[in-house]
Amino acid sequence: MAQLTPMLRQATPVLAARGEGALLYDETGRRYLDFTAGIGVTSTGHCHPRVVEAAQRQVATLIHGQYTTVMHRPLLTLAERLGEVLPPELDSVFFLNSGSEAIEASLRLARHATGRPNVVVFHGGFHGRTMGAASMTTSGTKFRAGFSPLMGGVVVAPFPYAYRYGWDEQNATAFALRELDYILATLTAPAETAAFMVEPVLGEGGYVPANTAFMTGLRERADRHGILLILDEVQTGFGRTGEFWGYQHFGVRPDIIVTAKGLASGFPLSGIAAPRALMELAWPGSQGGTYGGNAVACAAAIATLDVIRDERLVDNSRVLGAALQAGLQKVAAGNPVIGDVRGLGLMVGSEFTAPDGQPDALTAQRAQQIAAERGLLLLMCGAWGNVVRMIPPLVVDAAQVEEATAIWADSVTAAQGDEVAAAQAG
Repeated sequence: MAQLTPMLRQATPVLAARGEGALLYDETGRRYLDFTAGIGVTSTGHCHPRVVEAAQRQVATLIHGQYTTVMHRPLLTLAERLGEVLPPELDSVFFLNSGSEAIEASLRLARHATGRPNVVVFHGGFHGRTMGAASMTTSGTKFRAGFSPLMGGVVVAPFPYAYRYGWDEQNATAFALRELDYILATLTAPAETAAFMVEPVLGEGGYVPANTAFMTGLRERADRHGILLILDEVQTGFGRTGEFWGYQHFGVRPDIIVTAKGLASGFPLSGIAAPRALMELAWPGSQGGTYGGNAVACAAAIATLDVIRDERLVDNSRVLGAALQAGLQKVAAGNPVIGDVRGLGLMVGSEFTAPDGQPDALTAQRAQQIAAERGLLLLMCGAWGNVVRMIPPLVVDAAQVEEATAIWADSVTAAQGDEVAAAQAG
């Protein structure tokens, strides 16, 4: 009898049977607050009625219309509707299945368009697990180890992770930009650099937001050297940060946007957006795929856009994200084991630090597990697994944020009690 690979490790012990909004229920009917949202995927919550209805209606008419063989209306409509939320100059879109695929498509486009071989990525970034995407991922060795040689042409520059460096944001940003200039002088000549690829908020790298000075510095250097600025909005897009796109916090102009996760409320769909003149520089045959732009996924994405607009979910993300972050900061103030709380919108991380300043993954993971036992589902991130992240669906309400914060406070206290008991027993 075949079984699932043993390498699929679950972050929680829950066997989910159904979901509704920000809630999951297991097979016994037990209720959980889902502050993972499928790693930021279920943007409109689990099984939003309008998304369900759109998908069911589409399933009954056309499930698969392969987009280099035939065209279908949901694909055309979604492309048009994305024009309402994309920057006006990014007027051409290409759809795929996963974030990794979209990242690789954006890199291929950048290399084709510029004729340059190299890409600069930023330390702590996560861009996917396929060969090219993993080669550009530096959030943890587990994503890139053991199948070398990796893709060439990737150069890593510092990200302004102020807490890790022990500096203020201004000094961390100045350092990151200064080192980027040094990299362009020593490792990848501007004339050989196709793109900068960056997440507006490091995801797997620890929920570390960029800032305006840093992003403006990237844009200025990209313009000066003819380098494309690719924004990986796979996790930060579709309202997650309290703006529709994460980059909007920083007032910069992207050349290419990569989107996935919250795009279709749980259906597999991703895409890249770029100016038509740039997209036309892709080589013939370089864009395509069997399942990309699936009709059912596109119908769900259209419904997702409707729900985000009609229910003002970007505003909800901004308002309740601020409330969540304030609540988590209050928990941190009473628990020195949490060294930093940070994020944007409904994308907030708590970083655990030992008294000697080292990452405290053990307490972080214990707190996350205790929270799951008490009905709150959370995920880990960060290079050392010492950051607990909260990513509730954008439909989360104030009462659920308050409940989650209370469970979290108790879980952090209990995790430290367990640690003391373990030490005493040892």
